[in-house]
Amino acid sequence: MKKVSVMASSVTTFFYLCCGGFGYAAFGNSTPGNLLTGFGFYEPYWLVDFANACVILHLVGGYQVFSQPIFAEVERWFTRKFPDSQFVHKNHTLKPLSILPFRLNFMRLFFRTTYVAIMTGVAVLFPYFNQVVGVSGAITFWPIVVYFPVEMYLTQKRIESWKSKAIAFRVFTMVCLVVTLYAFVGSIRGVIVARFG
Repeated sequence: MKKVSVMASSVTTFFYLCCGGFGYAAFGNSTPGNLLTGFGFYEPYWLVDFANACVILHLVGGYQVFSQPIFAEVERWFTRKFPDSQFVHKNHTLKPLSILPFRLNFMRLFFRTTYVAIMTGVAVLFPYFNQVVGVSGAITFWPIVVYFPVEMYLTQKRIESWKSKAIAFRVFTMVCLVVTLYAFVGSIRGVIVARFG
């Protein structure tokens, strides 16, 4: 899990820094939110469509990962609230076309599908989607990607609070928090400018 997390974070960071850095180096403050079509570039259509499909694929995967804490908390609440419900607790084993069997829980399927549909509908309602994504990213990035993994690592390895390794991790966490707060303020400014400017 550690290797996968490091690899995923590294690749994502590399691509985001490339898009952000090269976009800003080339266009300054007039960099469009969508580098693919922000300049009126729509041809060749197949290339733009393929790139948009790749963006959707990567966002769906990230969305699933970042939504797991919400899913877990709601499912825990349903488990406590309805301890005798078959809908909440029963797992059904399915074997489609004699392939590997998998377990399906109808409450999870219903709740997760409804949640994703509602969040997608809310996102579509915003005419300034990039700015709203920036705000939500700034809110969720630090706790999910930095703070909780660092705290879990320190707890799992039983590193004492005033050891140099723990201090280095806490300094790293605070630096990331400051950067995230700047990103949050910038994202809020972007929403305000898009809405009222």
